[in-house]
Amino acid sequence: MFVVGITACPTGIAHTYMAQESLERECAKRGYEYHFETQGSIGIENELEQEDIDRADMIILAVSIQIEEEERFENKNIYYGNVDEAISYPERVVDKALKHYGLLED
Repeated sequence: MFVVGITACPTGIAHTYMAQESLERECAKRGYEYHFETQGSIGIENELEQEDIDRADMIILAVSIQIEEEERFENKNIYYGNVDEAISYPERVVDKALKHYGLLED
């Protein structure tokens, strides 16, 4: 399973990076390959390549703001999560994304 995504919060400081770390830990715990881009106060970091987006099994955008370059995901099936939930309950976000993609039953 290859998961890609973006985390971003209104101030772009702590929550953006905390959400990234939480989702990465959860993906690693499940044995998934992953790549999460952050869009924080200093701009885009760990930028996703189009190749990664195209080969992703699951795309999670855990954001609380409008992100830059969202057109990269045009015509893609995306799970939109909440940055605060990603920090506190990353397992819930990943499970909801799996359900969204039909990869996990209720």
